Amino acid sequence: MPERSFDDFNEYAAQYRQIHTANIALSGVDSFYFAKMKVKLITEFEKNDHLRILDVGCGDGTTESYMTNYFSSWEIDALDVSEESILVAKNKKLSNVNFRWYDGLTIPFPDETFEVVFMAGVLHHVGFDLHEQLINEINRVTKKGGRFYLFEHNPLNPVTRHLVNTCVFDKSAKLLSYNYSSRLLKKNNFEIITKRFIIFFPRKGLLSSFLFLEKYLRKLPLGGQYFFVSRKQSTG
Repeated sequence: MPERSFDDFNEYAAQYRQIHTANIALSGVDSFYFAKMKVKLITEFEKNDHLRILDVGCGDGTTESYMTNYFSSWEIDALDVSEESILVAKNKKLSNVNFRWYDGLTIPFPDETFEVVFMAGVLHHVGFDLHEQLINEINRVTKKGGRFYLFEHNPLNPVTRHLVNTCVFDKSAKLLSYNYSSRLLKKNNFEIITKRFIIFFPRKGLLSSFLFLEKYLRKLPLGGQYFFVSRKQSTG
């Protein structure tokens, strides 16, 4: 195995949200805000139909708590390499969600199981030599024409770099450039259908008055994060 495969979150699982909220105080909101924000973004592209969903790197299951609110018809499987995080997630007792530990290398589902796969803020905690294997596994379990939502931190944003450098559970994180993530998706049979930069301004305080501008800045590569909506191609 490589020296660094997956960052260890077991130590922080029980207090992840408190630690993260303290770290992102500059944003003016808490950790839950950004988990909810990502799910709300998905509502632009997905309906509340009965679909099989996979969240790779679900952590403490907070994202699933919002998914079940916005998409009550979804059948969700959620995986993480942190045993302690999965225990925290299971304690939420969410309906239509199956939380499960996995080894980070082989996704424990048959080929073409899911219509939608979601992964937020995971790849920068995974060794670069494992990225292609992980995305290839995601491709394998995604149905032809299925969607893959990938969110990552933007290393071109100085505030993002500061927050990562000062966060205890990001001490080994290696941020991925937007172009790197784009190439990774395309190389592994995903067609990019939407790409967007997000989080340009604090959510509260004086600068929050500029939030209305964010919809016009989506192509500017300076947002705190970026995300891709991609589709598994029918061939390849």
